[in-house]
Amino acid sequence: MREQRRRETTRALTDAARRLTTERGFAGFTVEELCAEVGVSRRTFFNYFESKENAVFGFAAIDSRQEALEAEFVAQSGELLDDFLRLTIARFELFNPLDDAPAMFAVIEQEPRLLKAAFEQLAKNERRDMELVVRRSGKGADAELHAEVMVHTVGALVRLCMDQLLHHHSTDSFSDLVGRRLEIARAVFAPSQKAD
Repeated sequence: MREQRRRETTRALTDAARRLTTERGFAGFTVEELCAEVGVSRRTFFNYFESKENAVFGFAAIDSRQEALEAEFVAQSGELLDDFLRLTIARFELFNPLDDAPAMFAVIEQEPRLLKAAFEQLAKNERRDMELVVRRSGKGADAELHAEVMVHTVGALVRLCMDQLLHHHSTDSFSDLVGRRLEIARAVFAPSQKAD
């Protein structure tokens, strides 16, 4: 019940933050005014979000369901890239960013300067994923570089799939789209077989 209430409050804060941004502009309201709209304290707000920008984007503090998925990934012993892809797909299904895409685009169109905050959060998420990969794979000589390449490669594939779903209205699932692109990426990067 506590988790459900937390998710409901998070959603209410994001919805109100987006509405206020649309009505007044991002600089046109304070965190205190946002909190008053939802009926929570400033302290509660900062338990849920690091900043007003994050509230607008819906970038909440880590959800316990996400923490469980990440702990499961770190504990697994299968093929690292496959397991990381499964984690990526599971998080996508948990939060489904497609649902929020129209509202996000509308806010960014009105307040282009919020793009900087979005990119900063993306970079933070990538650093978190790199740390997960290093924890899982160990701290060998090139562990951090290996994690960086893996996370950024999968991230690029995810962005291609999002484009297919949002702008080309693909009827394939996110899982199918990203899995197919990973297969192709593996073929592209595999050592070529030269004819004798």
